[in-house]
Amino acid sequence: MLFSRVFQGHYLLIILLCCLSSLTLASEVKQVQIVLQDNHYTLSTEIDYQLTEKAKEALENGVTLFWTLKVQVAEQRDFLWDKTVVETAINYRLQYHALLNMYRVVIVQPERMKGDIYNFSTLTAALDLMATLRNLPLIDDDKLSADKNYLVKIKLDFERDALPLPLRPIAYTNPQWYLSSDWTVWSLKK
Repeated sequence: MLFSRVFQGHYLLIILLCCLSSLTLASEVKQVQIVLQDNHYTLSTEIDYQLTEKAKEALENGVTLFWTLKVQVAEQRDFLWDKTVVETAINYRLQYHALLNMYRVVIVQPERMKGDIYNFSTLTAALDLMATLRNLPLIDDDKLSADKNYLVKIKLDFERDALPLPLRPIAYTNPQWYLSSDWTVWSLKK
């Protein structure tokens, strides 16, 4: 009797792990270029936003979608976790206006881009704007030490907590709403 309960518990755990391992992330950081310009490192990147059918359906029914692009410069350490030197976040808001038949992208952060609003006639064009980031200031060259190793980390987070309250439980349990990326890491050479 006890053996069958233990076996059933392990069986359920194996099924759960198999289901979780089959989940795929819908967005991906595809290309990164880090350039030193005038003693300042800048970042250019391409992100592949892949909206699922559920996300597209919600967007076309008036649900605003939010993403945060996180960029970190971290000092790599041997015995402790990496030390974050600089952290930047860019917040995007994607909306669909049915009366105008237009998609709107609003860049909420950082300050230099805050409040920028762009309108597009297609979803593809709106996602293309969000996918391309050019010459984002990262860090001054004099803030990096030549004898240390640094990493640039990039992650795209889909903000499920910003969804309307009735949609949130579904967004946390349905793989159609997993629209974030994993951390992508590049080395930064002085």
